[in-house]
Amino acid sequence: MHLRFTGTAIEWRGPAPFVFVPVAADEAAEIAAVASRVTYGWGAIPVTGRIGGTEFTISLFPRDGGYLVPVKVAVQRAEGVEPGEEVTVELTIDGA
Repeated sequence: MHLRFTGTAIEWRGPAPFVFVPVAADEAAEIAAVASRVTYGWGAIPVTGRIGGTEFTISLFPRDGGYLVPVKVAVQRAEGVEPGEEVTVELTIDGA
């Protein structure tokens, strides 16, 4: 399954600040439809992502009926991703 969407990067403070992009509602519904086949536990979904020219592997976090895409620090730096910024994300989910 290949998805592409645009969302606003958010910061989630915890022990360290993290940047996430919420998956758009339509794409989140598509992911939810295959989640039971591709999750490795507690709802996390392994994906290959791309922001700009940077590809990365990560797991989507389930949150409030949708999903969050964690944006690694290396990706944030390479693509200039900051909280509040509109970001286009491509996701590939194997086995979906």
